[in-house]
Amino acid sequence: MSADHPYDPENAPPPALSRAVAEIENHVRKDGWDQEPRLYALAPTGELLEREPELAGSLGMTQDVVSDDSLTPIEQDIAGRGLDELLPSIAWPDTVQGCALAVERIVLPPGAEDEVPDDEQSAVSWAQNHPKRADVRVVVGVLRDGSRTSVMRVRGHESEDELIRDAELSPEIGNALAETLAGSSSSDQ
Repeated sequence: MSADHPYDPENAPPPALSRAVAEIENHVRKDGWDQEPRLYALAPTGELLEREPELAGSLGMTQDVVSDDSLTPIEQDIAGRGLDELLPSIAWPDTVQGCALAVERIVLPPGAEDEVPDDEQSAVSWAQNHPKRADVRVVVGVLRDGSRTSVMRVRGHESEDELIRDAELSPEIGNALAETLAGSSSSDQ
């Protein structure tokens, strides 16, 4: 896959990406619900441990037990910036193989979009108070080669076996993350 081609559901995502995205959701889940979006760089674990050997010691890891394809999520400080402002401004260094975003959303039942008020403030309030709304947390991960995956958790379904895995649950977020990786090789971020 390349960054120029959309996600192909026929191809399974790389296991390292699937593991990293699930690890991020598990990490975010520990902080509960009603969180701001959280952005992560995905760095090859082996390379990270080579550059930062003290990190291996603090994590109780050794270079020889790290698989070649493993990825380490590194949370980024987004300082409360909105995603519309933040994502177009990101340029990842070459050491970053991918990125991931954890975000919470409100999901409404089919047909509800016909009832949404026109002005944005009223629409947000209406959605938050809809009796059939569902709160979800989606974590989307994208690699430089165009591979992507996501997981989703529905509020109230907190056990590990209730995590929806390896589906493209938010193509818009995946596309926005892929844009941050396209041609990016500066030392920003």
